[in-house]
Amino acid sequence: QVQLVESGGGLVQAGGSLRLSCAASGSDFYITTMGWYRQAPGKQRELVATISSSGSTNYADSVKGRFTISRDNAKNTVYLQMNNLKPEDTAAYYCNAGVVLIGYDVLYDYWGQGTQVTVSS
Repeated sequence: QVQLVESGGGLVQAGGSLRLSCAASGSDFYITTMGWYRQAPGKQRELVATISSSGSTNYADSVKGRFTISRDNAKNTVYLQMNNLKPEDTAAYYCNAGVVLIGYDVLYDYWGQGTQVTVSS
């Protein structure tokens, strides 16, 4: 079994910064794409950023130039550096990973439990 554990959320003023982390733990697996999604109250979950195992990145237009996604493959960890935060960035942020269990030719979609980011104006 694989678990994704997020950390780094909190309350910050507009213009401030936060760094989210998500570490995958377990055994006999490897990870393909990792990413961050967010969901604000009353809204659908939306993509924030993704990063492939080779380091290719993709960002939502709303965060381009402000957020940076990165990963440490040796630690099975993905990060989201969020700068110049805005009140509209307030949401629960969820880590996502494509996980392949060694010995099984199946790609599983794993999610973290979510971490709250609140940006005050």
